[in-house]
This record gives sequence, C-alpha cells and structure tokens, in this order.
Amino acid sequence: MMKKGEAEMSFIDNIRSDIQSVKDRDPAAHSSLEIILTYSGLHAVLMYRAAHWLYVKNHGTLARVVSQFARFLTGIEIHPGARIGKGLLIDHGSGVVIGETAEIGDNCLLYQGVTLGGTGKDHGKRHPTLGNNVMVGSGAKILGPFKVGDGAKIAANAVVLEEVPPNCTAVGVPARIVRRNGKKMKSGCDDLDQIHIPDPVAQELCQTKRQLARLEQRISDLEKR
Repeated sequence: MMKKGEAEMSFIDNIRSDIQSVKDRDPAAHSSLEIILTYSGLHAVLMYRAAHWLYVKNHGTLARVVSQFARFLTGIEIHPGARIGKGLLIDHGSGVVIGETAEIGDNCLLYQGVTLGGTGKDHGKRHPTLGNNVMVGSGAKILGPFKVGDGAKIAANAVVLEEVPPNCTAVGVPARIVRRNGKKMKSGCDDLDQIHIPDPVAQELCQTKRQLARLEQRISDLEKR
C-alpha cells in the first residue's frame, strides 16, 4: 500500500509530467509559466487530479464539486472516478468528456471535442480504456468498455465502437482499422488514408463498382467464347 508521502510525491510527479508533456508536444508553448497560466487543458487535468484524490478518499460529493467547477472554468468534463496516467495532453480541450470508468494510460493526446463515453447498455465498467501513447483526434467518440491499444491513433470525427489493436489507425463512422504498424490495410478503395476520412457509403459503392467491373469483364470473356 502506498504511504502518504509516496502518494504526495506521485501526485506532484504527475503534475510535473503533465506540464512537461505540453512543453514537449505543443510548439505554441514557450515557457512553463505560460503553460500554467493559460492552458485550459492543463487546468482541467490538474483539477481532475485534485478531484480524483478526494474521490479515492471517499469524499465523492466534494470531488464532484471540484470537477464541475473545472467543467465550468475550462469546458472540459472529467469525472473524478476516471483513472488517468501521467503526461496527458488535452490540446485546446473544449468539449472533451471523460466518463467515470474511463482509463487513460501515460503520454496520451486528446484534441477538442473528444468523448470517452458509454453506450448506456453496460454496467460496472462502462467506458473505454486507452493504452499508452494513444492519440485521439478532434471530435472523435470512443464508446464502450473496450481497450484502445498502445500507440493507436483515432482520426478526427471517428466513432469507435469496438477494440482497436496496438499501433493501429482507426477512421470513419463506424471506425475501421486502416493502418497497422504503419502499413495500410487492404480495403475496397486504394486511396484510403487517415487524413481523407472514408465515407462508409462511398466505400460500399466503390466495392460494388469493382464487383460490377469484374462481372462485366467475365461476361465479355464468355461472349467472345
């Protein structure tokens, strides 16, 4: 069991890691003082850490008061029951929602409008788990009690409803895996990438066109015979 002094050092180390994460990954950050004074994402994470400390000490109501004040101040809602590792960067941050049973590993990056939520069907563990070094693009929704593996990337506006393996890129609505370990996955369209997010309807049309072309070629071959 962690002693009081060790818990306090861990709390301080997490805050240092959060500040350093902004310095390392945001080119707009010029100094620690600027980050501490002006970064709403950092403010939300720092207040979450205070609220989470209260939460684990069974001061649930006070923890929720702190988290709601953080929401009012920053536009970012993090339930105090969530578990967040060190070095989380919430870039811009407005509209981010992190549910009660969500878990986030070390050195993750969330952009504005991200939701780590539930589907309303589950009990107990209801929210997703992000591994280490996960990037979630702006507006993405990750819904359900599954895991997004280490090093995964979720494209902007994706809706993720099932597990994403480590080092994979998921895009679209619903999200599909388009890259694994940096290599493009096979799909119906050759120009699929994480920047030009695919429309599932367009993908189905693309596949249908290819099937029709193959059938037309086969009919043509049969007619020649």
